Amino acid sequence: MFGGGSVGRIAVDCYRVLTNNDIESTIVYGRGVPPKDVTTYKIGNTAGIYLHVLLTRLFDACGYGSYFATKKLIRYLEEYNPDVIHMHNLHGYYINVFLLFDYLKKTNKRVIWTLHDCWSYTGHCPYYSLEKCEKWKTGCKKCIRKHEHPKSLFWDGSKRNYNDKRRSFCGVDRMTIVTPSQWLKREVQQSFLKEYPIEVINNGIDVNVFYPRDNSVREKYRIGDKFVILGVANVWGYPKGLDVFEYLADTLDFRKYQIIMVGLTEMQIKNIDKRILALKHTESVDELAELYSAADVFLNPTRCDNFPTTNLEAQACGTPVITFTGTGSPESVGCECGIIVEQNDLEGIKEAILECQKNPKSIEACVEHANNYKKEIAYTQYLELYMQG
Repeated sequence: MFGGGSVGRIAVDCYRVLTNNDIESTIVYGRGVPPKDVTTYKIGNTAGIYLHVLLTRLFDACGYGSYFATKKLIRYLEEYNPDVIHMHNLHGYYINVFLLFDYLKKTNKRVIWTLHDCWSYTGHCPYYSLEKCEKWKTGCKKCIRKHEHPKSLFWDGSKRNYNDKRRSFCGVDRMTIVTPSQWLKREVQQSFLKEYPIEVINNGIDVNVFYPRDNSVREKYRIGDKFVILGVANVWGYPKGLDVFEYLADTLDFRKYQIIMVGLTEMQIKNIDKRILALKHTESVDELAELYSAADVFLNPTRCDNFPTTNLEAQACGTPVITFTGTGSPESVGCECGIIVEQNDLEGIKEAILECQKNPKSIEACVEHANNYKKEIAYTQYLELYMQG
């Protein structure tokens, strides 16, 4: 899926690494618009996606739709005959995962599956850390997140989904699972997918784009010498910590502090506390790097995450990170590059901000740490994995 997240970018970067090594590849996708220089195959069409969404809304059946589109994809794969099949997220309403895994078991191809969340081994949800639910360890039922993505309006299909996934996703002879974080690896090792080898390949960033910039943002928005707290997300809500920023808006002295939030919808911008500098999503990586560089601290109070590259991008621009425990987010924060706060400890977040203000973290230490996560390192690891027998 292209647009709106990192998964499409990762697939394209892997494609380009393969091309640079004279290895043929194709990206199979279901939604979005791919770059023009990439060879692709599109699964299904818009009508099929809408029908799949309808099945999910009515019957909690994400992964059960797109039957004919997936049949057609399998015929394409049989003709293309790849040596390695590398999969990413499969819950975008464009593929029938059960047909796909039937094919994978029969074809005996080398399979790599990069998990970007927890959907593959739960009965419904991509993340369960908010409620600290552990039903996925033994068998999902009576899902308390059925109204969250992938949203079901009425039916709770979590027990059926869990059992069908376990039957379908297990038993692929030559499959390796990749997780971007040690946290997700530990979770997978407690799930029905524990039968597979699991490798950790961290998400990487482009340090040629994310590096310390000048302070033009402060001039543009007339921030002056205020202490700047930055938040960036594709979708803002409670899972990403919107409430934390609202809490800070009520408790910090705005003569001394400036909160900037990037990625808000027009409705959120209209309704949010006017003391917050509220910005829409930006497609400009240069603008984003300038915002990171202008900030004194990057605040990422996420409650549902795997290995957020925003933490790394901020550190690459010389900005320390404050984040919650409970997900893979703390793994990307260097020892001298930020502060980890117990999940939901709002006062702890405020204290961490004051600590970063009193004892600023080293810009050089942040940049040095981020350089350990250059995207070239990640894609070299993927290339080595592709070449294994």
